[in-house]
Amino acid sequence: MSIANPGRLDAAAIQAYFDRSPFIASLALQVREVDHERARLTVAAPFRAEFERGAQSRQWHGGPLAAIIDTVGDFAVGMQLGRGLPTINFRVDYLRPAIDTDLLAVAIVRRAGKSVGTADVDLFNDQGVLVAIGRATYSTLPV
Repeated sequence: MSIANPGRLDAAAIQAYFDRSPFIASLALQVREVDHERARLTVAAPFRAEFERGAQSRQWHGGPLAAIIDTVGDFAVGMQLGRGLPTINFRVDYLRPAIDTDLLAVAIVRRAGKSVGTADVDLFNDQGVLVAIGRATYSTLPV
């Protein structure tokens, strides 16, 4: 947690959450930027053969893309509250195939209320082209 803002998660704390979760750790996510003022979280996701849609296709399967979007949206809202949050609702639109590329997820918090938070997540390939977008709603109620 950030010393200046004890209720908020900084980059190191978010990365520690990622690394402690067996599922999230399997995605190999790396926090790139935490911006509390702009309510934005940026995370890199490297391509791995386990994520392929078809063997040796180098094309991402939609499942890992959805998992990345959900996880990054979750922690964008949760970074303000100091913890990960349960997902209430989630959707993703796949815009184009992600082939032979690492990805960058950029989440922006749209609402962080007393009971519900919402984040939009843009997923870019390594040329900066948008490959998927997602929106998710999370419970912000105290645990």
